[in-house]
Amino acid sequence: MNKGWLSGKNIVIIGGTSGMGLSAARAFIAEGARVVVVGRNSQTCNTAQQELGEKSIAITGDAVDPATAEKAILTCAEQLGSFHGLYHVAGGSGRKMGDGPLHELTLAGWNKTFELNLTSLMLSNQAAVKWFLQHKTGGTILNMSSVLGSFPSPAHFATHAYAACKSAVSGFTKSLAAYYAGNNIRINTIAPALVETPMAQRAAQNETILSFIKTKQPLDGGRIGKPEDLDGLACYFMSDHAKFTTGQIVYVDGGWSVSEGQV
Repeated sequence: MNKGWLSGKNIVIIGGTSGMGLSAARAFIAEGARVVVVGRNSQTCNTAQQELGEKSIAITGDAVDPATAEKAILTCAEQLGSFHGLYHVAGGSGRKMGDGPLHELTLAGWNKTFELNLTSLMLSNQAAVKWFLQHKTGGTILNMSSVLGSFPSPAHFATHAYAACKSAVSGFTKSLAAYYAGNNIRINTIAPALVETPMAQRAAQNETILSFIKTKQPLDGGRIGKPEDLDGLACYFMSDHAKFTTGQIVYVDGGWSVSEGQV
């Protein structure tokens, strides 16, 4: 019987109880891994635990709390026997908190959007790197960015704090990857375009935006991405197949970054 790509791996997914994180958890388990998934909502965590089964542990915690990632990694190491990798998916739109075009952007919106999308990621990456260094094991970290960090869409997706955060994720990842490569710690980033998640409901229900996506994400008939579209690449990065790959930002965007799009 063939073993999965992630056979024997124990992985923490911050933001792993819904959307892209939950989809990744399913894929990781299917490839032989065990996972610790972290989410803010206790009910969502319970649902994820029931679905993912005995190869998972679900923990309720806020990604912006410094203790959350530390607790998840310690739980992974103690209850599953080891810790091999971190996938940070947690984040989201700051639109309702005051993000938007610069001339409308509030300071509170800026700070909250950065806390949600960048501070949380820094904290989880820091916790993972400290664990890898302390135990001298090496390991892998995979971060979530967005195509909007490099390829903006001013007509429909003008959230400038969010774009700044996602651009920063790419720079942060490359800087960490360079610094910790000698410790055999690999750090990479996935940058999706519009994916059908709870965060994307505004766009998914807007006929004008869907028409735009038809030409901006033209692959596979021109559609919004699905969480599972990211899973194959996530499995690769978390596996030993990627043992010679670090500091990379890979766009899973249906063609967004190379397509003009019709507004």
